[in-house]
Amino acid sequence: MDLATVRVDDASRPVRVAVDAMGGDHAPLEIVVGALTFARQSPADEVILVGDEAAIHACAGGPLPSNVTIERSGSVIGMDEAPAVALRTKKDASILVAMDLVKRGRADAVLTAGHTGAGMAAAVLRLGRLPGVDRPALAVQLITSKGPMVFLDIGANPDSTAENLFQYAHMGALFAERVAGVASPTVALLSLGEEKGKGDARVQRATELLDASTLRFIGNVEGKDLVHHPADVVVCDAMLGNVTMKFFEGLSSFIFDLFRAEFRKAPRGPIAYALLKPGIERIRATFDYEKLGGSPLLGVRGTVLITHGRSKRRFVTYGVAVAAAAARARIPERIAEAFASGGPGRLPETRDDREDAASEADAPATAAAAPGEESS
Repeated sequence: MDLATVRVDDASRPVRVAVDAMGGDHAPLEIVVGALTFARQSPADEVILVGDEAAIHACAGGPLPSNVTIERSGSVIGMDEAPAVALRTKKDASILVAMDLVKRGRADAVLTAGHTGAGMAAAVLRLGRLPGVDRPALAVQLITSKGPMVFLDIGANPDSTAENLFQYAHMGALFAERVAGVASPTVALLSLGEEKGKGDARVQRATELLDASTLRFIGNVEGKDLVHHPADVVVCDAMLGNVTMKFFEGLSSFIFDLFRAEFRKAPRGPIAYALLKPGIERIRATFDYEKLGGSPLLGVRGTVLITHGRSKRRFVTYGVAVAAAAARARIPERIAEAFASGGPGRLPETRDDREDAASEADAPATAAAAPGEESS
């Protein structure tokens, strides 16, 4: 999440972030060190490290800052475990304990670098879905030629339905508008062709739903379009989204590796680097995806940030900062407010629904209910 774009109600309001210290490829050391860096930089906020107390103290290497506490947990869900089974058998897992802190009002947000599926399942199990949301979605702001673009789902639901894609579009548009400050955001579906009718049956059905909605749906976009900001929000299922996001990360690293190799070649390489260094550093800063910190899980009753499984301390420091900003931005509350008119379990209102409602409102107030129906 791009911190520069986040609109918050009160930037000075202290928040409490529960950090899953045991989740991730480099946990607990990198998670703890990164979280402590944030705590020292933001003394008004509180960090709650969730995990094995002895291990956390060992990683800290000294006394904890006054705004850091430890919440004990008894087990960890590994990256190779089935989330549903692990959550049933490891009821004291660090990710569940962290979610419970939010549920009980002892924390305002959760950050985890652990198993994405376990993080999502724990959030749904402990916090629950927002009214009107069938499945949560992970959103990220991809860097494009025109600034950050909301891209979802990138990891929560690999088997999404057309109706799920429609809800992701709605949540993504709300996030872009109410959190990132994009007025009347445009929405597109990621597919294998720009023309209507391209894509599988799920994409085609989602297209019908979006065409009938109040969203500013512009149609399909292809993978080649993503770097040019084809829409403010681009929607796909988690399998496609995760592969796309990681390809971007890998490609950017590959390009900079090529530059490094060329600049090492004597005698002209070092000279060329000296001349181009300022521009290269600016480009490098633009593609520094670690600054995004993590992805908000949209659609659950609480602020949950899921960050990269291979996150190291710098990435984690940004992740805790993003979690704090997300808590101040009241993302779940903003989505819940917008979905309230649809009622629990219902899709957001479409243009056809509004036209029907308007027709009913224009009808005589004394009109009787049809035979066999109850009047309201």
